[in-house]
Parts: sequence; C-alpha cells; structure tokens
Amino acid sequence: MKKLVDYRPTRAVVNTDAIRSNVGNLKKYLPDRTVVIAVVKADGYGHGAVESARAAFQAGATMAAVATPDEALRLRSDGIQQPILIMGPSPISFIKEATRQNITLTIPGSAWARAAVDELESAKESLHVHVKIDTGMGRIGIRSKQELLELFSILEGTSVIKVEGTFTHFATADEPQHERTAEQFQAFMNLVACFPERPKLVHAANSAAALRFKDYALDAVRFGIGMYGIAPSEFVASELPFQLEPALHLETEITFVKQAKSVEAISYGGTYNAQPGEWIATLPIGYADGLKRNLRGQQVLVRGQRVPIIGTICMDQCMIRLPEYIPEGEPVVLIGKQGAEEITMEEWATRIGTIPYEIAVTIAGRVQRQYFGD
Repeated sequence: MKKLVDYRPTRAVVNTDAIRSNVGNLKKYLPDRTVVIAVVKADGYGHGAVESARAAFQAGATMAAVATPDEALRLRSDGIQQPILIMGPSPISFIKEATRQNITLTIPGSAWARAAVDELESAKESLHVHVKIDTGMGRIGIRSKQELLELFSILEGTSVIKVEGTFTHFATADEPQHERTAEQFQAFMNLVACFPERPKLVHAANSAAALRFKDYALDAVRFGIGMYGIAPSEFVASELPFQLEPALHLETEITFVKQAKSVEAISYGGTYNAQPGEWIATLPIGYADGLKRNLRGQQVLVRGQRVPIIGTICMDQCMIRLPEYIPEGEPVVLIGKQGAEEITMEEWATRIGTIPYEIAVTIAGRVQRQYFGD
C-alpha cells in the first residue's frame, strides 16, 4: 500500500545515531562476555520498534525483547531476523506460531509449561524459552526451588522445549538504596544454581542495574529506556557511567497567531485570560497526541526562547503566549533542543508527577515519526 503523505507539522523526529551511540557505549562499559538485549516493547518506547531494533543491532545488540506476540510478529514481518524474546506470558495458542517464526517465549510458571508440552506433543520444531524467576517483582515467574524442580519435572524427557535462558527483574534498581536489589540478585543466583544445566543466557539487569551495577551484568543485560537516551530515574542520571544521548525530538509549528484586543478568555473553561496586547499562538498538538492536559503551564521553545502553554490543552491543539509577534509556520520544539535551550522528557515527567517512560510511550501513533542517522 502506498504510504500517504502526512501534511501535519506535528512530528517526533528520532535520531537513530543516538540509539547506536547509547548501545555502543553500554557495550564498551560492560564486560566483554555480556551481550545486550535491546528492549523495543511499546513500539520502541514510542520511538519506533523496527527502526530502534535495527539501530541497536547495528551497534552490536544480539537480541530484541518485546512484551507481546503481536510486537514480535511485527518485527518479523518488517524483516527483523535476529533472535526475539517475548518477556510477558504468551497464550498457548501462539506457541506453534512462535516455533515457526523462531520467537523465544517466556515460561511464567509450571501450569503454562505443562500446557505448552501438551500443545507441542506432535510438533516438529522446538520451542526456545527463557524461564522467568520472580525474586520480588511480584508479577510472573517461578518463586522457589520447589516450583523450579516441579517445572523441570514437567520438561524432563521432552525435546520440543529448549531452555536457552532465565531471567528476573529488579523492582528498585533505580532507587538510591541498593539492598533490595542485592537481595533479589542473590535469590536469583541461588535458583539459577538449581537448574539441571546452566542456561546459555542468564540475565537480571535492566537499564538501571546495567548502568549502576556492573557485577550484575551476567550473560546479558536488557537495555530499555536507557537505549533511547533517557535515564531510568533522576538518581540514576546522577550516577551514569557515560552520557546518554536522547533520541527523540518532538516538534510542531505555529498555525495561527492573534493579538488580544481586550481581556480574552483562552480555551475550555476560560482558565487563562489574555491581556490586551498579548500575542497568542495556536499549535496543532493536544492531549490526543500525548500532550497531557495537566501539562498546562509547561514551556515550549520558540526561536530558542521558553514560552508557556496557556489555557486548557485541547484534544488536537493548544495555545502558547508569545513574547512578540511571530508568524505562522515558525518551528516550535516541545521536547528537544532549540538554540541554547533544551526541554527533556524528564522535565515533563517531573511537572506532572510521573516517570519519563510514561511520557515516551504515550506520544500517540498519529504523531508521524521521522528518522535520521546513518
């Protein structure tokens, strides 16, 4: 199908060189034996899963990780041939398709493993799996030696399920106190020691742990938010072993300009009153694009200057107050650099009391993505 031209000036511009740089710098920092698993779930944290995966592989990542079967199939359909791990539970009905597509699944528990063995009873191809160990996250996974022994009693004697890896997930690796992370790591290694044979890929570290605890690198690390140049937390940002390079730049342009002739109420609810003589501009971006309503008052960049969003943010548009007349068509940056100024996802997250992960993944699909880099 021919791609339609997108005439809307609101776009997320992704620098794939930044992704390559972040992955490359992590590889230099980690032990030589440790490989990088590029986490591209949630459409590459809003950056584009396929393009992000390609950039990560070019920089030396050896596997991609996603959350759902649909995400894995999209990578395959767009030509990604490298190994793919689905980290969340997959329905039993997907298992045979996973074997055909050479997609690695996660065993979340013994009941799933028993059903998988039954599903693959007459299969010709083998299913590659990683065993999830729950050491304190409380989502999915094997929680004890007894459960692990039960799992391997189910897998014993079957040749259609190949355990190639095992992993856990840290719950507080991005926080200053490291005791709980150390406890989780030790609990994980205690259970890894109970495997009949140590899997090829034993991995525990997410972005925060990979950047803070080199001793926890093991056979692989899962590089997610850090791959896109975003620190997992403000604390981790203060301890980075190398500079992360943000990959996404959110921009639009002024589509309408007016000067208030008298006191004029702006937007829904009249929450801002423009004073006589103020210049007000309209931008074609709103909460349906990911510019959340409670970002009212957040600044944007126009000609390298910070100017505020005023009034209630609408579904498709918002208004800003200009320092002077600036014509329609003038570029506006919402996230990224313009001149000497920069606005980050972390700034948005702090303003509305969330984490930058949420900002990244809620930039809507209707915001066109453009890519540049080698």
